[in-house]
Amino acid sequence: MSGTTPYLPSRHDSWLDRPAHHHWLETEGQRLLAFYRASRHPECGFAALDDQGRLPDDAHPDTMITARMTHCFALAAMRGEPGAALLVAHGVAALRGDLRDHEHGGWFGALPREGETQTKQAYIHAFVALAAASAWQAGHEDAGPLLEDILEVLETHFWDENEGRLREGFSRDWREDEAYRGGNSNMHATEAFLQLADVLDAPKWRRRALSIVEKIIHAHARPNDYRVVEHFDSDWQEWRDYNQDKPGDPFRPYGATPGHAFEWSRLMLHLEGSLLRDGDHAPGWLIEDARGLFDHATELAWHVDGEPGLLYTHNWDNQPVVHERMHWVVAEAAATAAMLLKRTGDIGYERWYRCFWDYIDRFMIDRQQGSWHQELDRHNRPSATVWSGKPDLYHAYQATLLPRLPLAPTMARAIADGML
Repeated sequence: MSGTTPYLPSRHDSWLDRPAHHHWLETEGQRLLAFYRASRHPECGFAALDDQGRLPDDAHPDTMITARMTHCFALAAMRGEPGAALLVAHGVAALRGDLRDHEHGGWFGALPREGETQTKQAYIHAFVALAAASAWQAGHEDAGPLLEDILEVLETHFWDENEGRLREGFSRDWREDEAYRGGNSNMHATEAFLQLADVLDAPKWRRRALSIVEKIIHAHARPNDYRVVEHFDSDWQEWRDYNQDKPGDPFRPYGATPGHAFEWSRLMLHLEGSLLRDGDHAPGWLIEDARGLFDHATELAWHVDGEPGLLYTHNWDNQPVVHERMHWVVAEAAATAAMLLKRTGDIGYERWYRCFWDYIDRFMIDRQQGSWHQELDRHNRPSATVWSGKPDLYHAYQATLLPRLPLAPTMARAIADGML
């Protein structure tokens, strides 16, 4: 574990048990929330901020950002953050309003521009579901109809009972089906489905999450040395050279993405905990695969090019492709280390947890202009090859909450039940 402290904590010396660490996480979470209030777009929803935390003159309302902000501010509202409920209302109004396709159903990727071709993407709809569930749990009166709408779209167009996973994308009128299936969209569907199961008391969404995990992780990543296969054709055959000419794509990069291995690992722990909490059987491979994903991701991504940090992607020969360090990757790594420590008591995860937060504190947190740098280069200097500006609250804010929450229920339900 290159770059970590030589101090070896004991089982009874965890940061997760220390009030001072909880205070640090709370303070950082409050700092992030304050920064991202500025992302409220006066016309509709939320939009990406620049490096200084300003909304550019040409900022354009974005559905993914709007859904993520609505989700995060709903969590904050339930925790008693003044003003957060008004931001939730702004987000819900946009998701029920101009960001929704009132002619064909479903959601645009962004506020439509004249002459622009719009498609319907599973990735976007997974976040709309997450936002709707969180806003509904937070008690927003218009979140109920939003939740009904997104459930209908998921059932009608995206969920395929025979495939046991989501279909990926469609033309605006739903007539054309994209000849691609994606791990990333199904990963975030797993997250949304677990929350839907909790806030609606509807176990079918949990069963669907298990189906996705079994088919994408247990059937593909596990026999692939726990490297997550991201891309598939319409028959769910692995598509390993997909986007080889665009290795730095922000949503569908070529090769394996260690950050997604961390996310899948954490979601599998939440799934296991949720199944057990609901009195259902949890397959033993859930914890086995969760550990395998984390262990191999750290081996293949941490400090592999002579500098601390987790790289963005590597190829199928395990060689780095995109060396940039994304803020969301280390945020997910820290949260997953905390969840694995809670689940197993293995002190090795405590060491990784401290390692990742030390890295975040040293390199990622921007104490001059606010928030976190969204991307660093291989030498840990601010970069903008994949992401520019500071559009994202979601990963960093959740990383300040998850270490203080149980494995189950999911965040919105846990916070509503007073667990944080």
